[in-house]
Amino acid sequence: MSKKILEENNILLNLKSESKNEAIERVGRLLVSQGYVNKNYISGMKAREEEVTTYMGNGVAIPHGMNEYKKEIINSGIVIAQYPEGVDFGEGNVAYIVIGIAGRGEEHMAILSKIALTVQYEENVERLKNAKSNEEIIKIIEEGDD
Repeated sequence: MSKKILEENNILLNLKSESKNEAIERVGRLLVSQGYVNKNYISGMKAREEEVTTYMGNGVAIPHGMNEYKKEIINSGIVIAQYPEGVDFGEGNVAYIVIGIAGRGEEHMAILSKIALTVQYEENVERLKNAKSNEEIIKIIEEGDD
């Protein structure tokens, strides 16, 4: 049975600000505990971040593993961490929403584009940042750019 890509227990609300590395580890550990990836995938997420920032703009970062870590993915999934005070992703970029992604094959692009469509609008990011429940976050992501 394949797992849903986004489930309510994939979402962490109202986290205290922490370092970029800690935030990446946190979403990585959540991907592991939810059965999407092997622990090694977290190293791939950190390696990707060292190479090029996963800060996407509009207060959103989308850490994901480098291609050579794809073998660590068990199921495609996304996890979302909400940081009301933000996480410093360097160069003045602050992420309020950190979305960890593990995507297999083409699913990877489908997940990324859905999220990109949602977070390209500042008002959606504001809604994600201020969401008070996991259901609310899922609803915002699923509505996308409607």
